[in-house]
Amino acid sequence: MSDELSDAVLEAAGEQMAKSVAHVRHEFGGVRTGRANPGLVEKLPVDYYGASTPLQQLASFSVPDARMLVITPFDKGSLGAIERAIQDSHLGLNPSNDGVAIRLAFPPLTEERRKEYVRLVKGKAEDGRNAVRGARRDARKDLEAFEKDGDMSSDDLRRAESELDRLTKRYEAEIDEALDAKTVELLEG
Repeated sequence: MSDELSDAVLEAAGEQMAKSVAHVRHEFGGVRTGRANPGLVEKLPVDYYGASTPLQQLASFSVPDARMLVITPFDKGSLGAIERAIQDSHLGLNPSNDGVAIRLAFPPLTEERRKEYVRLVKGKAEDGRNAVRGARRDARKDLEAFEKDGDMSSDDLRRAESELDRLTKRYEAEIDEALDAKTVELLEG
């Protein structure tokens, strides 16, 4: 009985931690590296006929070369709204509208801007580690409640907490690996 309870709690905690890691990786994808990447703008909210709509639902993307992103809207009437959304974002990009598509030229990043992005991804990584620790804290509370209610022995609680700590370290290490890779990517440009 106590093994089933602890396994269920550990599985739920593992799923939550995996979601946190996936979220951090997704957030890293939105940080500019000097290369054209649709991930930077696809979630950008566009005021489309009064409704806030993600850009990826309004347009297709192509990358003709490493420093150019072309956004082709499905509805030509949304060109102005897309252009405004890009200008209002804090991406530091200047859209060029030719009446059919919007072109975004990605200038090379300055050293100062690269360091700023590294600080940004470190903050996102710390948020992810905090989310992983939060999942651990919630799971630990559940396990302690089972022990208090008599559904689990103190030995089983220690074993489950040990496994929970191993899970936590594994997911924190995944976040650290993703952070290291993104840092290298940002600094090499």
